[in-house]
Amino acid sequence: MDKKEIQGKIRKLLAEKKAILLAHYYQREEVQEIADYLGDSLGLSIEAAKTDAAVIVFAGVHFMAESASILAPEKTVLLPRADAGCPLADTITVEQLLAAKGRYPDATVVTYINSSAEIKAHSDICCTSANALKAVQYLPGEGPVLMVPDGNLARYVAKQTKRTIIPWEGFCPIHHHLTAAQVSRAKAAHPECTLAVLALADFVGSTTAMLGYAGEPWVRKLIVGTEMGIRCQLQSRYPEKIFIPASEEMRCEDMKRTTLTDILASLTEMRHVVKVPEAVRMPAKRSLDRMLELS
Repeated sequence: MDKKEIQGKIRKLLAEKKAILLAHYYQREEVQEIADYLGDSLGLSIEAAKTDAAVIVFAGVHFMAESASILAPEKTVLLPRADAGCPLADTITVEQLLAAKGRYPDATVVTYINSSAEIKAHSDICCTSANALKAVQYLPGEGPVLMVPDGNLARYVAKQTKRTIIPWEGFCPIHHHLTAAQVSRAKAAHPECTLAVLALADFVGSTTAMLGYAGEPWVRKLIVGTEMGIRCQLQSRYPEKIFIPASEEMRCEDMKRTTLTDILASLTEMRHVVKVPEAVRMPAKRSLDRMLELS
């Protein structure tokens, strides 16, 4: 089958099964083309929480499908590729987090959404790159904040608040390995990048915020410092503008694992169901609900 035929079959199955296809901006272009909703982690979480679809097909990675299961436990959540993980989420375990909480008993835990359901369950509030500073400002008191698992995001937030931020030393390899030497003048960069790269940027924001910045009338040519999948939306929305990747190496293989064939098979066989146990889901939901209150 060619691309259009597979896309047609997927759309037909989505309608038959009262399903919705959610896709992250970093997904393959042919997947983005047929998604019911495209977004970053925050937008996809909001959509998962409010959809009335019976089935959520998540073209993303495992922690995203878990978040959908946490927020919409009555829905069937499908992850087309069971092996689509997140190296950043893997940089912290529950045992490590509990040990850190023991070292910093007065610290409030702010957890980046790129984390497992179990980590979220032991957190006070979740955040995304779009609302990380808001999440810290939302917290009562003036005590220290343990931010996990993205150290780069934590250090970025620390520069904007007087609260003591204790960063976990995890990182997204796609963003972390972008160097200042590769970016002589980055016009837009993601907060998961290092501070050396962010210092060069004219704009720092989430993928959704970067899309908005690209639409400003004075922006004609933009160097983009995030995963290359965003170029699909940039070129689609602003065909008259020029977008240059800060590095051709900024490709997340986990995000690119999901193919149209995987989505078709997942829908046909209702396979790779992601279901978070209630004992984990309820405390994890509290941290996600607090995050969603900020939006």
